[in-house]
Amino acid sequence: MAIEKEKGSKIQVSQVLDLIKLVEYGQGAIVSRTLVENEAGTVTLFAFDADQGLNEHTAPFDALVQVVNGEGEFIIGGKSHQVGEGQLILMPANVPHAVRANRRFKMMLTMLRK
Repeated sequence: MAIEKEKGSKIQVSQVLDLIKLVEYGQGAIVSRTLVENEAGTVTLFAFDADQGLNEHTAPFDALVQVVNGEGEFIIGGKSHQVGEGQLILMPANVPHAVRANRRFKMMLTMLRK
């Protein structure tokens, strides 16, 4: 499934925002919204509809994922991890990983450029 990007992808400095409301679920889709992007990295919020996912891939940077609503399955280096609301997991650079949504969930991804 392709990732749909919401319009108005950046947030303003010094705003207090409701993280869960910053991205809405899309029917049969993965919706993303970039909150911050600079030379240090990116912070992107994702909303996965049920039965959606990202196929196994690698990234050149470490990625810290925090689940903000629901629960997702993260397969890192061939090992499955269930990560629930309020929990986080680190996906190391250059290690194959995938994401599965057995039901709807939202996550925040912080990509840490080296």
